[in-house]
Amino acid sequence: MFSKFKYLIYVSCLSSAPYVQGGESNMAADSVRAPHELRGVEVLGVKQMPQAGVLPVTKLNQAAINRLGIDAVKNLGDIVPNLYTPSYGSRMTSSIYMRGLGSRIDQAVVGLNVDGVPLLNKDAYDFDIPDMRSAEVLRGAQSVLNGRNAMAGQINIYTLSPRDFQGLRFMAEYGRGNEVKASAGGYFKLSESLFTSLTGYYGHTDGFWRNEYNGQLTGLENNGSLRWKTVWAPSRALSVTNTAAMSLARQSGYPYESLESGKIAYNDTCFYRRNAFSDGLTVAWAGKRVVVTSLTSVQYLDDNMTLDQDFMPEDYFTLTQKRHEFTFTEDLFTKGSRGDYSWLGGVFGFYRNTDMHAPVTFHDAGIKNLIEDKTNQMNSSYPIRWDSRQFLLDSHFSNPAGGFALYHESTYTLGSWTFDIGLRWDFEKVSCRYNSDADASYTIYHRLENGTEEIYARRPVSIHENGKLSQSFNQLLPKVVVSRTFGPGTAYASFTKGYKSGGYNTQMFSDVLQQKVMESMGLAMVYDVDDIVTYRPEISWNYELGFKASLLDGGLTAEAVGFFIDCRDQQLTVFPPGTVTGRIMTNAGRTRSLGAELSARWSPTEDITVTSAYGYTNATFREYDNGRADFRGKRLPYAPAHTLFASASWITPWHPAGLSTEVNVTVRGAGDIMWNEENSIRQKFYALPGASFTLRGERWNLRIWGENLSNTQYKTFYFMSMGNSFAQRGNPITFGATLRINLNKY
Repeated sequence: MFSKFKYLIYVSCLSSAPYVQGGESNMAADSVRAPHELRGVEVLGVKQMPQAGVLPVTKLNQAAINRLGIDAVKNLGDIVPNLYTPSYGSRMTSSIYMRGLGSRIDQAVVGLNVDGVPLLNKDAYDFDIPDMRSAEVLRGAQSVLNGRNAMAGQINIYTLSPRDFQGLRFMAEYGRGNEVKASAGGYFKLSESLFTSLTGYYGHTDGFWRNEYNGQLTGLENNGSLRWKTVWAPSRALSVTNTAAMSLARQSGYPYESLESGKIAYNDTCFYRRNAFSDGLTVAWAGKRVVVTSLTSVQYLDDNMTLDQDFMPEDYFTLTQKRHEFTFTEDLFTKGSRGDYSWLGGVFGFYRNTDMHAPVTFHDAGIKNLIEDKTNQMNSSYPIRWDSRQFLLDSHFSNPAGGFALYHESTYTLGSWTFDIGLRWDFEKVSCRYNSDADASYTIYHRLENGTEEIYARRPVSIHENGKLSQSFNQLLPKVVVSRTFGPGTAYASFTKGYKSGGYNTQMFSDVLQQKVMESMGLAMVYDVDDIVTYRPEISWNYELGFKASLLDGGLTAEAVGFFIDCRDQQLTVFPPGTVTGRIMTNAGRTRSLGAELSARWSPTEDITVTSAYGYTNATFREYDNGRADFRGKRLPYAPAHTLFASASWITPWHPAGLSTEVNVTVRGAGDIMWNEENSIRQKFYALPGASFTLRGERWNLRIWGENLSNTQYKTFYFMSMGNSFAQRGNPITFGATLRINLNKY
């Protein structure tokens, strides 16, 4: 009985459709084949219940990943219904939107696990994964098993294991924009129980945009990574896997163009640099009726974002954000099955500490327009002048956070009915220790009747602010799913609660300090620290109905989902009014999101496959008044109303030559997207056609591809700064070639 249970769990981890529909499929020649029998319990570390296959999930095997050119989390956008992952700014801006929920800064709404290890910082989501074996996106709240920040969905990435493949793998790619990618990996069997692999990656691109102020490229990037995975399986009952990974990213930026001038033109330095390291240890042990798994990780992030925050040719101000972050996570859980009953339960804990230095340097235009002119308008008889044409608003932060959770989920099958009930208790405490300083001086002049000026007084400006803020969050997260199988399909209804933790607006401290500087000069202070820098958790109540069917002996599979989300205290990223330097996370009173998802996969022959995925979301404010306007009934910004993906592939074997060709055409679309709460500016729906031709041999394949073949012009991001509007354009038509070589030992 138990051996069958282990095999079923193993198969559920590996089965996936080429594009967007659940179910099993054979891997193509350009993929690494999974083993046909269970070898130990390595894959049993996956934290998932059998009922998960009933709920909306998009799975991609290695053949589909290669066919679609997916090598990063951001590439999953538009393939999955109602998932939108815009590319803009830098790799730090890893925005993800799902079913109308999303976030540009701080906490994510979609969780990300790589080989079972959770990444807690959304800013580290965007990295290349050259050894990706499979990926799955679970849509809808996944809070019972994954906790904080999985209120809209969960993304699970699995990398290639040296137990599944031994040999050498190579990849080389070149594309428009002088884009170069290369990877090499060695996968070795050291003994009957010990396996190891080492994979290296390098990427470069010039990008497509140039800063017209200085002629420099704004999309220039160099990045690289190393991944070392070791698997030890001394018996069929025990498996130990350790994966260590490090990555580097060096980017120029940011390609934000002024909508007034239509140009990218700013005078100051812009770049993003990141060094990241992680190590995840998975220990899985299979007893007679249970599997016990421990997932332990340490993660380190060292990055530096420096940018011309006004994005104009004038010398206003420069922001630098240097960060050192250490994270530790531990997830210990057991799962088992007996007859018609299966269960999973565990404990999770984490600790994260972030040390950040975030100075804002004011330059000549910023001092004149934001401080001197405002002061002199109030008292023209006694104008002031800053003694130095540059001064610093300096801020240091320490943000420790820790949490603890207990969770359990049970599934019981009674005939054609299946009942799934889960509950999680989640506790978290976050703190913010801050130290902000400003030291400068200005001179007051007396303007005489004849127009001349004489020195009236000199005034120092010395402000030192320090303190500590603390919040704690306590959440119970229930889940109920009822499904019934009849005929060729399964119908289900679900109710879940989602949760995204609160935090602090560290970028707003420079504005608070700026206002205190102006207060010392007789201008009113606008912000209160405790009020402006704190935001509350976001809570969602999710209701869902769905149906999956398999027809024509599996040749046609389809899925339809309808959902309604009632969200309280939704976190929104806004730019405060006036000429300020930062962004602020605030809580809207209440929002609601309703929509539908349709996906299908049809294989009329073994050589032809047609897939499609469409998502519709209508997300609006129910209660949100920011003191200046009431946005009730307005659509939420940044989340598209429609997402579309369609693909058709045709494989033609050349039996005498031992070759095959594959032609694949795709279209990806998103929109319309509201860019502000007023809904006065939007990106209309756009569609991006693509195509690829792959020539495949036994151990190699060459893929020639093109994206945005219509050269459609569209925007991926919009914002306002200093009262000016900026946007980033989407990539133009691109094309290139990718060569993959697998030299396995079989």
